[in-house]
Amino acid sequence: MLSTETKEFIKEHRNEDPRALALQAKRYPAVDMREAAAQIEGWQTAREKLPAWAATEGITYPPRISMEQCSSEATALYKASIARGEALADLTGGFGIDCSYMARSFGHTIYIERNTLLCNIARENFALLGLEQIEIVNGNSEEVLPTLPSLDWIFIDPARRDSAGRKVVAFSDCEPDVTALEQQLLQKARKVMVKCSPMLDITAAGRQLHSIEAIHVVAVNNECKELLFILGEEKGSKAPVTCANIRKDGTETFTFTAAEETEATISYSDTAKRYLYEPNAAIQKSGCTRALSQRFGLSKLHPCSQLYTSDTLTGQFPGRTFTVERIFGLSKKEIKEIQALGQANITVRNFPEKTDSLRKKLKLNDGGSNYIFATTLSSGNKVLILCKKI
Repeated sequence: MLSTETKEFIKEHRNEDPRALALQAKRYPAVDMREAAAQIEGWQTAREKLPAWAATEGITYPPRISMEQCSSEATALYKASIARGEALADLTGGFGIDCSYMARSFGHTIYIERNTLLCNIARENFALLGLEQIEIVNGNSEEVLPTLPSLDWIFIDPARRDSAGRKVVAFSDCEPDVTALEQQLLQKARKVMVKCSPMLDITAAGRQLHSIEAIHVVAVNNECKELLFILGEEKGSKAPVTCANIRKDGTETFTFTAAEETEATISYSDTAKRYLYEPNAAIQKSGCTRALSQRFGLSKLHPCSQLYTSDTLTGQFPGRTFTVERIFGLSKKEIKEIQALGQANITVRNFPEKTDSLRKKLKLNDGGSNYIFATTLSSGNKVLILCKKI
């Protein structure tokens, strides 16, 4: 519990640099400066990541590592749109962001967390947010799991750091190991949602988990943030993969199945046509290429380039769409012509040079209305495609 002086200090100085404030402890003897700086830092992170929580007076923030690892408000709301029912258990409660948003769709929720400090923080924050339906259990999830009643959903976000604090990705390296608990989880709940690192190989994960009902690849503002595996009735290649790119103006989604991807036909173009398309980050992570091409009637520039093209504009494409202005080769004359642009946004796709070195060679400042895609065509030719964004 913070003193009144510390709370007032936090409220008055929360827009200031917490590191600079920490050095002023002697000036404020009645203030727990270490805790004040930590709470101010937490609030400043929440202002961007968790705006609704940041706008709620009295929220207590956890240590930095928990703030870094917790879901954003956007991804927590996405999970809440998937899971609904009477009873939910969150086996890896943490700061409680996912639990707090998902709990609103359930009559009763059990939050389980082995860290006592996080349990105490969750208890205070949930009460402040009016989430009285959440039961707090301070314990190890693997020990608590056998004691749980029958549930509609279980949510689990395995810890992705080893004993030395290094980041890990594979299920077997995370704690708890979901592959070892899969059958036990499904004996307790009709459905299980497993949150994973966006670095996880989706195909490999599909071989390790045997009851995948659906997969969600979640991006925020075109940055892939997490993978969600829904376990339940085994569907194999028929399990839908939903690619969701959450933006300020709404969520862009595209759904396909592994079977559809395998069976779809794809065509390749040896040049960029009138329009160029770049799938969003969620689709690129999902590995969907053939189904995307067939669904929208697009040709791919190269098997290893996530770029598509067409002569006729395709509406509602899940990603960015451009008009092609001109295609340049890499001759000295053509490079000089590009340099005359002065400014452009550069994207490298299946090209032997990195963005920074290419920008230096082209002598272009970043930004503006010009977009250049450095890529390889199906013919093997290396090109620079000058575009305008639609």
